[in-house]
Amino acid sequence: MNMQVKIDSPLQQFDVDKVRLDFPILNEKVHGQDLVYMDNGATSQKPQSVIDAIANFYYQTNSNVHRGAHALSDHATQLFEEARVKVQHFINANSRKEIIWTRGTTESINLVAQTWGRQNIHQGDEIIISTLEHHSNIVPWQMLCEQTGATLIPVEVKANGQFDLANFKSCLSSKTKLVSVGHISNALGVINPIEQIIPLAHEVGAKVLIDGAQAAPHVIIDVQKLNCDFYAFSGHKMFAPTGIGVLYGKEDILSNMPPWHGGGEMIEVVSFEKTTYNQLPYKFEAGTPNIEAVIGLGAAVDYLEKFDRKQLANYELELLDYATSKAQQISGLKIIGSDCEKASVLSFIIEGCHSQDVGMILDQQGIAVRTGHHCAMPLMSALNINGTIRASLCFYNTKQEIDKLFAGIEKAQSFLN
Repeated sequence: MNMQVKIDSPLQQFDVDKVRLDFPILNEKVHGQDLVYMDNGATSQKPQSVIDAIANFYYQTNSNVHRGAHALSDHATQLFEEARVKVQHFINANSRKEIIWTRGTTESINLVAQTWGRQNIHQGDEIIISTLEHHSNIVPWQMLCEQTGATLIPVEVKANGQFDLANFKSCLSSKTKLVSVGHISNALGVINPIEQIIPLAHEVGAKVLIDGAQAAPHVIIDVQKLNCDFYAFSGHKMFAPTGIGVLYGKEDILSNMPPWHGGGEMIEVVSFEKTTYNQLPYKFEAGTPNIEAVIGLGAAVDYLEKFDRKQLANYELELLDYATSKAQQISGLKIIGSDCEKASVLSFIIEGCHSQDVGMILDQQGIAVRTGHHCAMPLMSALNINGTIRASLCFYNTKQEIDKLFAGIEKAQSFLN
């Protein structure tokens, strides 16, 4: 069984039927079947409040931010900066200056690699990641190592998909300048022991970046308590629009980093002889931002904070436990990533069935899952598999939908075997 720790909640039983009313797309039909959406690890669906926030911006406020001398621009700027403060509080950052808008987790990681990394990583230095990482937390560091002569060191993964803490400790040395690991594995749902990883990295003088793309929708994030140096996440996985992400960085570190993109907004004074750069956070936000997506992210934070987050997490783990018990009853099905602390992701393979074929048959029944390597090819290679079928669950999913998933899996097995 999965090692889940439920947290007592004082609230009444979670009302999933009421929550589902907030998400219009859940009423859609696919191939004539009721939509069963279990690809939340790729992107989440959006509540009506987020959709309304974006529409209302265009109906009532559409204007550029920070630059206009008129009412619409003032209102747009107010909404834009209010969203930054909401995100600051959402992850308990010390200052709004520590919240940098990006296009997503990928751009956040690349920003750190090409600013802090180019400034601080040199030939002979080492960067530690893990075998569990999404490609977005591998390739930017490979590129940096090619540019600087540094070495990239992956931490091994145990047979059950768990981060190998003992191997991590053996990788640390005075050469370690950065540790960059995911909070939660997108492919398996495994929760990494970042509360142990971060202080161990700091003991050898390394900075730590946490890829929180999969964590932001599911767990409470407190960057001050974690004491990480950087934390990156995306809006679209936490009920906000695509094309918006966050880079948190400690203020003193961000202040000493050079800007990445050049252009408007990130400047203070420009002349042909010299340009001086804007203060935080604007130094890293060149050009017209994705204003409506920022406002949508603020609305998504508002939506999440209507709930007891611990209660949401408990419900999702209840769904995962239920799905795990159903999976264990299917002959030939093997769960990948088990017997460790996990978020609400069930990743599995079925003997004799190609994952893509299973995914296509499930799609014909209105069931949306993800198949393949999940942008984690090194992990699949380490586990000696080609890919998995991934059902990534959210608090708007139900046990009845899980029943439909496994009825669909049995139908796929009967057709493919």
